[in-house]
Amino acid sequence: MLPTLRASLPYTLALAVLVYFIFSFFTLNISPAWFVVIGVVLAGVLVPVLLDTKGAAVSPMADVQEFTGDTATLYVGNLPYRANEDAVKELFANYGAVKNVRLMKDRQTGRRRGFGFVEVAAKDAAKMINKLNDFEFQERTLKVREAKERQDEDNAE
Repeated sequence: MLPTLRASLPYTLALAVLVYFIFSFFTLNISPAWFVVIGVVLAGVLVPVLLDTKGAAVSPMADVQEFTGDTATLYVGNLPYRANEDAVKELFANYGAVKNVRLMKDRQTGRRRGFGFVEVAAKDAAKMINKLNDFEFQERTLKVREAKERQDEDNAE
């Protein structure tokens, strides 16, 4: 589930129930199911607007601080193809400071290739490798290692 949807879903449901009860007090010749539909539609419009105006105060990533200092790059393999940068960043942020997430895509199709790189605080890298290597994430077992430097093609020949 997307982090923004996860953050807004309780508010949407609460607002839908509230609208349902408010409209149910009015004696209209409308089915109660329509009250629920009206509540969900109103909540679906109002909650994103409220989240945009509140900004980072409601966001689940609000407590993540931007990191400056020594960094290490971790290779993350066997990622689910449906995983996005925000989900991977949220997972790694549970174990330390995350600076950047890059998930690799196929140049021709634009589809994700199932691996990526996470730039993290150097002091947290070993802990992340220990905790997240062989970790089950979205029904896939992750492979997390310290990234190796890219070899020049001249050296490979």
